[in-house]
Amino acid sequence: MHAIRHHEFGPADVLRLETLPDPEPAPGQLRIAVEAAGVHLLDTSIRAGEAFGAGPAPELPLVPGREAAGVVDRIGPDVDAEWLGRRVVAHLGFGGGGYAEQAVVDAGRAHPIPDGMDAGTAVAAIGTGRTATAILELAELVPEDVVVVTSAAGGLGPLLLQGAANVGARTVGLAGGPDKTALASRFGATLVIDHRSPDWQLHLRDAGIPTVVLDGVAGPIGRALYRGLAPGGRLVRFGWSSGVQNDYADPQRRVIDVLGPPILDRIDEFERAALTAAADGTRVPHVGTVLTLAEAAEAHRALETRTAVGKVVLVVPR
Repeated sequence: MHAIRHHEFGPADVLRLETLPDPEPAPGQLRIAVEAAGVHLLDTSIRAGEAFGAGPAPELPLVPGREAAGVVDRIGPDVDAEWLGRRVVAHLGFGGGGYAEQAVVDAGRAHPIPDGMDAGTAVAAIGTGRTATAILELAELVPEDVVVVTSAAGGLGPLLLQGAANVGARTVGLAGGPDKTALASRFGATLVIDHRSPDWQLHLRDAGIPTVVLDGVAGPIGRALYRGLAPGGRLVRFGWSSGVQNDYADPQRRVIDVLGPPILDRIDEFERAALTAAADGTRVPHVGTVLTLAEAAEAHRALETRTAVGKVVLVVPR
C-alpha cells in the first residue's frame, strides 16, 4: 500500500509518500480501505515533535493520521463477518495510521457511516465533531447567552456556531480574513469580527456583552475575550493554537476545561452523537480543504500558516 510516513520530527517536508506492506488486522480488528483521512492541527505539532496532546511521544517512523473512513476489506479473528464490505469511520487513537491506503482499528472503535454521508464528512464528525459535542455539553448554552467562537472558520468553528444557533443564542464569530469571515457568516454567526483588525475588540459587544467564550486559540485573543466576559460568564477552553496557554484567576468568571476524565470516558458516546448530528443536519461539519494523500505536506502547511478553511481532509484516489 501507499502511505505517508516520517522518519524524523521536523517541518512538513519530512512527510513522504512511501510503499509499505499491507497491514493485517490482529484479533478483534478491522482493516479499512481508506477513502478519506482527517488532518488535525495536532497532527502538525506531533510531526514537528513539539507537542503530543494527551498521548506520549510516538515512536518513529510514523504513519500519521488519527481519523479514517472507508470500506472494511479484511477482518481479524473473532470479528463478525458482517463487518466485511461496510463503510465505516473510526478514530484510530494516538497510534495514528490514517494517512494511508489501508488502516487497521479495533472493531469496537469503528462506526458505520450513515447512509448518504461522504467519507470526508464522516472523518470530520468522528474527530472534530465529537470534540464539538463535548464542548457544547460543557458550555450549557441557553437562549439568553451571547457566545464568542474563536477560529470560527476552522474545523470546529462552524459546528460550534451551529450548536449555539440551535439553542437560540446570539453568536460572535472571530476569524481572520474575508474568506473566513464570510464562512462564519454562512454558518449563522450573528456578528462576525476579523481579529486581524487592530480595533477588533471595540466591536466585541456589538451583539451584546459576551456570556460564553468557546476558545481554542488562547494567547492574547483568549485573554482579551476573558476580560470581556460578563460577570458570571464562562470560558470553555479546548486548545491553544496560538502556542500560548493562559492562566486565568477571576472568581467572577469560570474556566471550563474540555479535556479530562469525565469527557474522555465518554468518547464513544460523543462520536455517535456527532455522526447522528451530521446525518440529520443538526451540526454538519464543513470540509473546506480537500487534498490527496500525496499532498499531506501541503495540508500540514495550510494548517500551520492558517490558510486552511474548515476541516482539512486527505482523499485517497481509487
